[in-house]
Amino acid sequence: MDMRESAGAAMVVPADDELQPSETGDYRAFLEAKIAMALPAGLPCALDEVRTHLTDGREMKPHVRHIVRWAVEGGRRGLFESFGLHKTMQQLLIIDIILRKLEAAEGFRPDGLIVVPLNVRREFIKDAELLDIPVRFVQSDADIEASGDCGGIFLTNYESVREGKITISRFRAASLDEADVLRSYGSKTFQEFLPLFEAVPYRFVATATPAPNRYKEMIHYAGFLGIMDTGQALTRFFQRNAQKAGDLTLYPHKVDEFWTWVNSWAVCIQRPSDLGFSDEGYDLPPIEVRWHCVTTDIADATAESNGQGRLMRNAALGIVEASREKRRTLDVRIDKAVEIVAASDADNFILWHDLEDERRALELALPECEAVFGAQKLEVREGIVSRFATGQLGLIAAKPVMLGGGVNLQRYCHRAIFIGIGHKFRDFIQAIHRIQRFGQEFPVQIDIIYAETESEVVRDLKAKWARDDEFRVTMSDLIRTYGLNHSAAAEGMKRAIGCERRVESGTGWTLAHNDCVEEARQLDEGSVDLIVTSIPFSNHYEYTPSYNDFGHTDDDAHFFAQMGFLTPALMRALAPGRLACIHVKDRILFGSVTGDGVPTVNPFHARCIEHYMRHGFQFMGMITVVTDVVRENNQTYRLSYTEMLKDGTKMGCGSPEYVLLMRKPQTDRSRGYADVPVTKAKDEYSLARWQVDAHAFWRSSGDRPMMIPELWEVADRFKDMATGRIVKRFREETRDLIHCHKTHIDIGEAIDARPENDERGHLPRTYMAISPGSHHPDVWDDVVRMRTLNGEQVQKGREKHVCPLQFDIVDRLIDRYSNPGDLVFDPFCGLGTVPMRALLKDRRGAGSELNPDYWACSVSYLRETEDQMAVPSLFDLLDLEHDEARVQDAAA
Repeated sequence: MDMRESAGAAMVVPADDELQPSETGDYRAFLEAKIAMALPAGLPCALDEVRTHLTDGREMKPHVRHIVRWAVEGGRRGLFESFGLHKTMQQLLIIDIILRKLEAAEGFRPDGLIVVPLNVRREFIKDAELLDIPVRFVQSDADIEASGDCGGIFLTNYESVREGKITISRFRAASLDEADVLRSYGSKTFQEFLPLFEAVPYRFVATATPAPNRYKEMIHYAGFLGIMDTGQALTRFFQRNAQKAGDLTLYPHKVDEFWTWVNSWAVCIQRPSDLGFSDEGYDLPPIEVRWHCVTTDIADATAESNGQGRLMRNAALGIVEASREKRRTLDVRIDKAVEIVAASDADNFILWHDLEDERRALELALPECEAVFGAQKLEVREGIVSRFATGQLGLIAAKPVMLGGGVNLQRYCHRAIFIGIGHKFRDFIQAIHRIQRFGQEFPVQIDIIYAETESEVVRDLKAKWARDDEFRVTMSDLIRTYGLNHSAAAEGMKRAIGCERRVESGTGWTLAHNDCVEEARQLDEGSVDLIVTSIPFSNHYEYTPSYNDFGHTDDDAHFFAQMGFLTPALMRALAPGRLACIHVKDRILFGSVTGDGVPTVNPFHARCIEHYMRHGFQFMGMITVVTDVVRENNQTYRLSYTEMLKDGTKMGCGSPEYVLLMRKPQTDRSRGYADVPVTKAKDEYSLARWQVDAHAFWRSSGDRPMMIPELWEVADRFKDMATGRIVKRFREETRDLIHCHKTHIDIGEAIDARPENDERGHLPRTYMAISPGSHHPDVWDDVVRMRTLNGEQVQKGREKHVCPLQFDIVDRLIDRYSNPGDLVFDPFCGLGTVPMRALLKDRRGAGSELNPDYWACSVSYLRETEDQMAVPSLFDLLDLEHDEARVQDAAA
């Protein structure tokens, strides 16, 4: 059930008692320690250590001074402030103060580094002069050595770092300007910068667009800063789609906690008043966005991929289609841009474009326009930008990716035209704010030209814009609430610890809404006859917004530390010689998270065995529950057929589920029996069944000179059978046959080779049609995956459980390891499957559940079960009538 991008790297699990003692008071402390807050990792800094004036006599803005002090003390912080709030100046001050403090402590001035896009280095040099802070621009280690070994702040560009020209380990403090280059988890910049800067003790990131598209991008900054491992943060805050790998959404109940956590290591403000300071001089100019839809000939549509003709071109949806549509509509969009410029010839304009063909067309249509592009020498490019920024040039053309970040162009320009649109919102919003900035004296006008076939692109762009506005409002509200002192935020988050215990019960069952640790501690010693439960798979899922949730842990070590409070309580409550049946599953670790480059497997079931044995349980074996490998691949993308063709060495195998059979030792160690044995009647439990249950048998193809006739008969029948009917029949009919590996494959190939239009269907890509039957009693291949209480949840319009436990698994364990009338307990009760099936098996059921919605649903299911069992069947009525007749005869 693992998806894409999350699960943190597997860790060696230390003994639980080495991590946390299991005293009641310590459990509360353990839960409080879960609160995710970034601890200070910087240097002490008083406000008067931050300068008050610039070299030109102007006063330093108060919000700048407070943010600088906060960042120096934090040591690893994010500056996510709106455009024009002096992030450039803040970075220079932060690095300078840290270097001066280190120099005072160590006797020499160390090196500091600020990484900037090439087009903004002039902005840093200009601000450094206003602060009287020496800076040097370098592009290699040789440049640094040539500047003299005197320490100080160096500026460099991203390309020099990526290409290894700068040795990062020499720096004691570093800052990334326009750090949203880290926003993409799998990007080259993110993957390379993470290890490069790991040894730099003081790290900072600065950008006005930290999460312009998806909120989960915020955790990439936390990963770079060393606040929290990226995989760990994804697991903690984001919910996986159990049907599709890589589809992550922020848990609804984790929204407040997520943003409060972000607020503990990042300052996100839109204006100085967010921190309680005056907004004088920080009034953003009004903005008018005008959308221009140009018409074009849409009748020249090409055929569909299957050859089907089209009357007209479809609306451009993806990046490839949008780029193709831009080339088709180039002329009409350029004509519209020329028309807009001609209508306001007194205004200066920025002409934003994405294609080189658009640039060349603009230069032809508007000869007075000068373009900035990558092939130019840096000095030429900076000269063009400087002339435009100072009002000497009226028209400039550039790509947002080239000139959209960092440059201040608002002094002599308030008009911009987008020759086209695209899906990259970050580049779009950065480009707009080159002129809509503090200090702009005129209303800003943005003209956006798009073709009628790009309506879907427009809709997507507007949706991203709305999400960006929502993000900024959220962060402004948080910073206004907590300011730069985050201890109040941490105190507020403690309210999510614990819950008010509630208990419901009926005939033969009891269910508590409570933390399972607290509930297990209230059980009488030896009162439970069987434990059947599906424990959380470490930090793979979170089920509640509470810190008590076992899924709300950092990694395996942290998870088993919390289990260290529960397992001793369960051991005490379990009757001697009885079993705890623990349902588990191994977890997939993705190469992009672990750094291995290939998906690997966390042997979680083995770690669980080690955990329970460490707490005194005896390991009696495990049952394997077969799962569908094709469905698993759709969830993890790690076992794809195409990847197998490329390189079989990266392919593992399907990950089944397991039921671990853990036994509490009996009181009398001289005898192997439980204090109260689970007995079987000879007439109900035959010798043959015992031999099947006790004997382990592994199927094998063996070496045979020819195909097996029986399997060929099966193959002939399947050859003409519809694919949908094959699944169950194949498993059942092959279960009792000697297995032949080659014939098994031949059957699948015959099914897949059916003609394209064959109504019987091909080998499916979404589930396994020819799964072999198991001949091993402890490998269950017939568990019906859909027989769970989630079916009832769907019918009643209720929330489904993330990992429901199948009825078949529970029923077999209850039959095998308990007597009628025994108490069956589940500490992670979910929707109440275990106590409900216990009632139906003539046992008593009990459990605990932390999620209040799941608990309420489980109570309703148990009451319904109790009512159904109280209603006599037709046979019960016949027996009752017979008994009454016997009583009457006896009386007569």
